[in-house]
Amino acid sequence: MSRQFRVALGCIFVLSLVVFAQSGAGEQSAVKQSFMRAKLLHSQNVLEAITLEDYAGIAKHAEQLRLLSFDEDWQVLHTEEYARLSADFRRSAAGLANAGKSQNLDAAVLAYFQMTHNCVDCHRYMRQSK
Repeated sequence: MSRQFRVALGCIFVLSLVVFAQSGAGEQSAVKQSFMRAKLLHSQNVLEAITLEDYAGIAKHAEQLRLLSFDEDWQVLHTEEYARLSADFRRSAAGLANAGKSQNLDAAVLAYFQMTHNCVDCHRYMRQSK
């Protein structure tokens, strides 16, 4: 794996941690904290699977993230924009799962970046909506 590739993955990981930390500002219920922790754990597991070229792990954790997006704890806002952002996330998580199933590492990296970008966009929208 090239040095640039590892640096890019590291940057994405740090970005995901920053997004999670910012989303945790203020009081959260134990259920919401647990749900956010599950999202972060699956995201970290996807990144680990990418770095290890564990295609089954990529597919598994990407699919778990996609499924979490249908959970009632995910549905914190009821706006058209939030629905669009959630749909964007689902598409990128599905693309990531497909990249894992097809054993395409480059596609997995791009899909992971897109999924992380979707997370940032959604969390930004949620902060601005408060």
